[in-house]
Amino acid sequence: MDSQEASDVVAKGLKDYYFKFIMPVEKNYQFDKFMTPLLTEADFMAKPMVLLMGQYSVGKTTFIRYLLERDFPGARIGPEPTTDKFCAVMYGNNERIIPGNAAAVQRDKPFKALESFGMEFLNRFEVSEVMAPILEHITFIDSPGILSGEKQRIQRGYDFATVVSYWATRADRILLLFDAHKLDISDEFKESILALRGNFDKIRCILNKADAVNQQQLMRIYGALLWSLGKVVQTPEVMRVYISSFWEKPYQNKECVKLFDLEKNDLLADLKSLPRHSAVRKVNEFVKHYEASLEFLGKKKNKLNY
Repeated sequence: MDSQEASDVVAKGLKDYYFKFIMPVEKNYQFDKFMTPLLTEADFMAKPMVLLMGQYSVGKTTFIRYLLERDFPGARIGPEPTTDKFCAVMYGNNERIIPGNAAAVQRDKPFKALESFGMEFLNRFEVSEVMAPILEHITFIDSPGILSGEKQRIQRGYDFATVVSYWATRADRILLLFDAHKLDISDEFKESILALRGNFDKIRCILNKADAVNQQQLMRIYGALLWSLGKVVQTPEVMRVYISSFWEKPYQNKECVKLFDLEKNDLLADLKSLPRHSAVRKVNEFVKHYEASLEFLGKKKNKLNY
């Protein structure tokens, strides 16, 4: 049995237990009206998710296209802020874009809980289906480019940090992308990174477009990136940073070709291991949901007794 099959077996066992023992109690006490929506079959059987975050024009969409080895519906790439919504890139036999409000009510999609963020968010969410081999095992969540300033935060129409926190709990891997020419961490980016608390073990950093600088500059940039992240995250552990350029173009600087290729291989190996780790994550999330149900049930009984 491979890792994907083992993960599916675990997911099916959790699903059967939830539908048989836990969901009837949650329905009886209207858990979904006061807490989080009831879990669906798609929540248990969903493929591992990879959340991509970063400031605008760091190469998030290009990174996904590089792994897919093709374009996907709705992809927009440019030097200015282009991705203005969350986009779930999933496997599908037909290329299409599904609006957020439609994706949230589809029973075969694990996005039912997104309805709690309201129509303002659902209007800024879409699903892009495309036939690519890697998507048979992984789903990518592309996020809007993070800007700076209070104006951008207001224009979103929803609480960006809260949405990021939700995706972080659902994701199996969180990729923070940085541009070798743009290492500053804006206020909103800092707030978004802090919203990942409790999920720092899932984070991997990517220093993208590293071939655009020489070896000496790259060493200084790498050190500056670790220093900046250390001030925000404030943990003794050093985050894993992959250094390369993730696109189909040849490297501009040939000094670190071997390093860039090794870093790419390491990142791909990490992504390939996600189906095995996904089973562990689903068990942990199931336990958290179960504990929340018990806590809610206890409060409900106390109020009735009172």
